[in-house]
Amino acid sequence: MISESDLLAQVPTQLFIGGEWVDAAAEETLDVHDPATNKVLATIASARADDAVRALDAAVAAKDEWAATAPRVRAELLRSAFELVKERTDEFALLMTLEMGKPLAEARGEVAYGNEFLRWFSEEAVRITGRYGLNPEGTGRMVVAQRPVGPCFFITPWNFPLAMATRKIAPALAAGCTVVVKPAELTPLTTLYLAKTFQDVGLPAGVINVFTTHFSRETSAPIISDPRLRKLSFTGSTEVGQKLIAQASERVLRVSMELGGNAPFVVFEDADLDAAVEGAMAAKFRNIGQACTAANRFIVHSSVADEFARKVTERVSAMKVGRGTDEGVNIGPLIDDRAVETSRDLVADAVAKGARVLTGGSAVDGEGSFFEPTVVADVQPGSQILTTEIFGPVLAIATFDTEDEGVALANDTDYGLVSYVYTRDLARGHRMIDRLETGMMGLNVGVVSNAAAPFGGVKLSGLGREGGLEGIHEYLSTKYTLIPTT
Repeated sequence: MISESDLLAQVPTQLFIGGEWVDAAAEETLDVHDPATNKVLATIASARADDAVRALDAAVAAKDEWAATAPRVRAELLRSAFELVKERTDEFALLMTLEMGKPLAEARGEVAYGNEFLRWFSEEAVRITGRYGLNPEGTGRMVVAQRPVGPCFFITPWNFPLAMATRKIAPALAAGCTVVVKPAELTPLTTLYLAKTFQDVGLPAGVINVFTTHFSRETSAPIISDPRLRKLSFTGSTEVGQKLIAQASERVLRVSMELGGNAPFVVFEDADLDAAVEGAMAAKFRNIGQACTAANRFIVHSSVADEFARKVTERVSAMKVGRGTDEGVNIGPLIDDRAVETSRDLVADAVAKGARVLTGGSAVDGEGSFFEPTVVADVQPGSQILTTEIFGPVLAIATFDTEDEGVALANDTDYGLVSYVYTRDLARGHRMIDRLETGMMGLNVGVVSNAAAPFGGVKLSGLGREGGLEGIHEYLSTKYTLIPTT
């Protein structure tokens, strides 16, 4: 496996604009840190507003030629990128572990998952269809076609540095759109390496442009307000998403927003508890709990709550905390010290209101941003942990007695991204599909994400879908033409 120093030497540190690696105009830089050690991994270019506009200029300059590129050519370029990312699995995995903290095994899993969007949308590029037919009056032929929506601006989060980029870039390129990407300041290296990978497979200049920056608002605002931009996609907090939607409304931009979550994990009295515990470990502790799909509230039937808590505590207390590159580590560092403080404060508030800590509950002393994997039982109504997205390795258990009560507790949130339900009753499972107010649901399974499935939520969890058959339509506009029959 490649060494850390050799890998970091291969990662570009400049902006990628118009097919070239260039310095920021003001020659400003930002440091990227390893959250496990707080040491600087790399110093990279930090764009200002002029650099961001240059990136959009390049995307606009390339848009007509890319839109006119044959779907098969676009498909083959995406497929080539898929193959090269697969070949570079170890490099991408190590890079994500270094800049984000997740254990190497999970990072490899993200490479496999994120890369599937390149393969999936390489196959969808040649399946963009329209329709043709006689109108009801018989006076003309209707031609309905799908066209690329135009230049896109993507703002991606820090928690899944590869997958959140490919989930946006792949459908846009498949549809014939050019893109500008602004990765998160905390984890930009993976996106820069992905841009290099696209460059290495021969993607035309200007189709993908990437700028890294410490000045998020300053660089995003001129792009969003530019009349040449036609699409904005953001993954991140609901608060920021709402502000971006407001900005996008001034230009009536197409938007896709994958925002916050507060996922309920409902365990009924007839559930297979061993399966529920297995699902809980995946739904809660994947990515160190730092996922919008992470189970936030474990709503467990009172008759099985104690047994569920005992079983899950046994598993959690055995988890190993450490740097993600170390052997056997299950829980890496949180992204920064603020995330540690949030987890600590939420646990303290729950305990103050009557909850019990069964394992963990504290920050880990020493360098890095670590928090113990934690189980909190008997969480009471009014606890902040039930309403706040935890984004940390804290499993909080509350109880219910009737199906209606369980549904009410699950739906008692402004968010609606994903839910998880464990029950052996098939009829009840179908009722939960209808009754739970989320865009996705896992029935007796703790991980639902798949490139072939539409990812997205309802309520304050966002707009639009990424992945699946639906994903490419976010980057297409419908054009109708009438041709007279005489």
